[in-house]
Amino acid sequence: MVWRNVKWPIYHVFVAALALLMLYPVLWMLFSSFKESRTIFVTADTLFPTDWIWSNYVDGWKGTAGRPFMDYITNSLVIVIISTIGAVISSSLIAFGFARLHFKGRTFWFSLMMLTLMLPHDVVLVPQYIIFTKLGWLNSILPIVVPTFFGMPFFIFLMVQFIRTIPKELDEAATIDGCNKFRLYIQIIMPLIKSSLATAAIFSFYWRWEDLLGPVLYLNSPDKYTVSMALKMFLDSESASNWGAMFAMSIVSLVPVVAVFFIFQKQIVQGMSTSGLKG
Repeated sequence: MVWRNVKWPIYHVFVAALALLMLYPVLWMLFSSFKESRTIFVTADTLFPTDWIWSNYVDGWKGTAGRPFMDYITNSLVIVIISTIGAVISSSLIAFGFARLHFKGRTFWFSLMMLTLMLPHDVVLVPQYIIFTKLGWLNSILPIVVPTFFGMPFFIFLMVQFIRTIPKELDEAATIDGCNKFRLYIQIIMPLIKSSLATAAIFSFYWRWEDLLGPVLYLNSPDKYTVSMALKMFLDSESASNWGAMFAMSIVSLVPVVAVFFIFQKQIVQGMSTSGLKG
C-alpha cells in the first residue's frame, strides 16, 4: 500500500521531467523570439531574455522578399488543403478496393504498394522532376498537390486495416438492398472509417505544412513561396540574419499545427490504435 502511494508521485514527476526535456527546444525557440538577433546565440545557455524585444513579431509579420508573411501562410494553406483532400479521398478509395474488392493480382499489387513505404523519397526526386519539367508544371503547385490524388501508401495501409475490422455482413446486406460498389464505398464504408480518415487528414496536414524540399524544387516565384521557404529567407549568408524575426514567425507557424493536434488528438489515437486490430 505504501509503495502504491509513492509510485504515482514518482511516475508523474518522471513523466513531467521527460515532457519538459522534450519541450525544451520549443521553449528555447519561443523565448529566443523575444531576444535581439545578435544576442540569441551569445546567450544560448540562458532561457529567458534580458530585454523583451516584441518588435521581432512585428518585423517578422512584415515578411520578406517584399511580401507580408500572411501571403506565405495563405500559399501553404492552399497547398495543404488541396493535398489533404486529394490524399484522403484517393487513399480511401484505393484502400476500399484492396480491402473489399476481389481482383486478379490483388495480393501482388498490395505487396508492391507496401514496398514503396520502404523506398527512400530521394530516389524518385530526379525522375519526378524530369516528368514535371516536361509537363510544364514548374513554378506551380501542381507537382506538389497532383501526386496526392493517386494515393499515399501509408494512408492506404492504415485504411485497409481499418476497413478489415468492419463486418462483411454489412456489405452483403447493402448489396441485397441494391447498393452497388461505389454506393457501398460512399454510404457504408466512408461513414464507418471516420477516425481513419481524420488521422490521414491530420498527418497529411502536418507533412505538407512543414515540407520544404517540394516547394524549393518546384516554386521559383516569391509570390508562390510557402511558410517553410519564407522562414528560410530570413537567413542571409551574405549579411546579418534576422534570427529574432525568424524564430518569431516559426512560433506563429506552429500555431495551426498545435491547434490541429489538440482539436483532433482523440482521432489520431483512435485511428492509429484501431488500424492494427486485424490483419
